[in-house]
Amino acid sequence: MSVNFDAPKVVTRAKVLQFPVSERAAHKMRSGLRKYWPIGTILAVLLLAGIGAVFWFLGTRNNTQYVTTRVMRGTVARASTATGTVNPVLTIIVGTYVSGVIQDIYCDYNTHVRADQVCARIDPRPYQATLDQYSGQLLRDQATLAKDRTDLARYQQLATQNSIARQQAEDQTFTVQQDEGTVKLDEGLVEGAKLNLEYTDIVSPVDGTVVSRNVTGGQTVAASFQTPTLFLIATDLRQMEVDTNTSEGDMGGIKVGDKASFTVDAYPQRLFHGTVTQVRQSPNTVQNVVTYDVVIGVENSDFALVPGMTASTEIVVNERDNVLRVPDQALRFSPGGIGAGATSAPRNGPHLWVLRDGNPVEVSVVSGLDDGNFTEIVKGHLQEGDQVIAAEKSGTAESGQSGSPTPRF
Repeated sequence: MSVNFDAPKVVTRAKVLQFPVSERAAHKMRSGLRKYWPIGTILAVLLLAGIGAVFWFLGTRNNTQYVTTRVMRGTVARASTATGTVNPVLTIIVGTYVSGVIQDIYCDYNTHVRADQVCARIDPRPYQATLDQYSGQLLRDQATLAKDRTDLARYQQLATQNSIARQQAEDQTFTVQQDEGTVKLDEGLVEGAKLNLEYTDIVSPVDGTVVSRNVTGGQTVAASFQTPTLFLIATDLRQMEVDTNTSEGDMGGIKVGDKASFTVDAYPQRLFHGTVTQVRQSPNTVQNVVTYDVVIGVENSDFALVPGMTASTEIVVNERDNVLRVPDQALRFSPGGIGAGATSAPRNGPHLWVLRDGNPVEVSVVSGLDDGNFTEIVKGHLQEGDQVIAAEKSGTAESGQSGSPTPRF
């Protein structure tokens, strides 16, 4: 057993001794390189990444791009915004004085009418019958009056001849006076019946356009307590007005004659211009919110505006023309990446950052009127054409931007 165990060991040693010494050493060297190669590669990559990071940091530290805008002269206008409704300047309510059944209709929506033009007719037959009745009664009483007057003249002549008693002549005088009163009443009834008959024709009182019709043929209208509205007639649609709901906070600066503009949903790209014609002092309170009606007059020669349209209005409260102005964004700009070349001034009020010789310089200014988009510059070391910084960003320079060149690795 021991002899068999040692035999393989001898054979193994013999095989090992067969490898040349130089080849064995080369094998070890190759094994060592395979073992340490990943560590060397990682070190080389980290070294390159570190060098790239240093160059990137140096390149981006001052790589701030500024969005600039030129200081220019223009108009700064502060406006009060409100919503309103487009209405005709004058709208006439056409009703009826008498009751009855609508027999005919001659006017409809958008009908252009003239003064005294018949728009509808109520059945006139009942009123014609009443007129005939009162007219007959008047004729009867007039005949009675004529007879009694003749008798009075005869009685007075007989009384002077002492043929009859004077009392009889006096009684006849009283009868004639009664007849005269009756005839007068009859004449009033006839005139009233004529007026009622004329009122069966519903006429337009003015020249204009029918904007609303609230009656149909065969409908019965009653004029007992409140006159029913049959038609609405706008006098002239070439002149319109906008009734705005202006908040009480804006009422202090609005006055008659202020310029105004507005848009409507039907023409979103069109701007209509008008003038404040009335500042009504009657308040409108809805859910504890107080508003006032400010009326804007506007021409409507092309009939583009239609009654009832909703208008978004702007009333110019204060305006300055031909002044130095800058965007509000420039006054709100706060530097974040200003480099070593920046120059800062003491901040005692509003200030701007101006780009001069490629470097941002802080300039103190005195601001004036602000309309929400632009601010008037009243005083400061600023002149027309200066480049003021409105924003900053990092990246490739674009149009309207300036900054330091970007170092490249």
